[in-house]
Amino acid sequence: MKLSKTLASISIIAVSALTLAACGSNSSSKDSSSSKTASSKTTKTTKKSSSSKAAPKQTAGAALKDGTYSLAEAGYSHGYRVEMGMTVAGGKVTKTTYDYVDKNGKSKTKDTEYEKTMKAKSGTGPKEYIPELNKSFTKNGANVGAIDVVSGATDSSLTFRNYAQQLVQAAQAGNTKKIEVQNTAKLKDGTYTIEDENYSHGYRTVFSIVVAGGKITESKYDNIDKNGKSKTDDAEYEKSMKKVNGVGPKEYTTKLNEELVKSQNPAEVDAVSGATSSSDTFVLYAQQLINAAQAGTTTPIKVSNIVYAE
Repeated sequence: MKLSKTLASISIIAVSALTLAACGSNSSSKDSSSSKTASSKTTKTTKKSSSSKAAPKQTAGAALKDGTYSLAEAGYSHGYRVEMGMTVAGGKVTKTTYDYVDKNGKSKTKDTEYEKTMKAKSGTGPKEYIPELNKSFTKNGANVGAIDVVSGATDSSLTFRNYAQQLVQAAQAGNTKKIEVQNTAKLKDGTYTIEDENYSHGYRTVFSIVVAGGKITESKYDNIDKNGKSKTDDAEYEKSMKKVNGVGPKEYTTKLNEELVKSQNPAEVDAVSGATSSSDTFVLYAQQLINAAQAGTTTPIKVSNIVYAE
């Protein structure tokens, strides 16, 4: 994890017809022409909280099945790996757990030297951001897009949201087998695909990456309608969104794909101003595709993406 990055709080998907942002995942947030995703190199973070708002109404997406779902990284990075869990009862998330542990099972929150070093650099440490992220997950449950990004712990927050999303997908399928993430493995050559099943504002996300020689050589992110037509070819949508936000699908889709190939790291992909929600979805799904490539799993990932009413 890089400890020096900070940024503005992010959300996963656009659901605002007024801003005509890209859509198709699981959040109720709006695109904004002034905000950045968690991958931006900004120096300050403004956290977003949904604590004072009523829970959004779900209009599409499979319900969560009761059970206990878990995820763990296989490899240690900087001496630690993530262990995470989620309990569902009555179709609702009732408990979540999240921590970084060393080979002796000791929590990173107990590492005083790490805490001191990170806090001096980023203004926060494991004692603060680990419980904060877990609390946000417990509060927001399946609405992963509402999980706050902690200032000073950007990469950890992005990883957290990726893993939270994978746990939600497991719960939708009722798959209680522990998810093992090959987080330190090199990318295996092949084509890896993730796609939404549900449409939001007439479109759903389809996204694939091609890995050759251990590198991402192609990134193919898009949003398509029920006829398979790309949002980039929707002249009316392009015109309307560009008028409101200063950017349209033609611009942000191309830019996001190019940046992933260039950086090879979703966390290094900057949000496109005016299309932050689409950028957030891109980063979230790109991380899951990276995990698939690390494991060499080329089976397409089908996401019963949760769509919320506006």
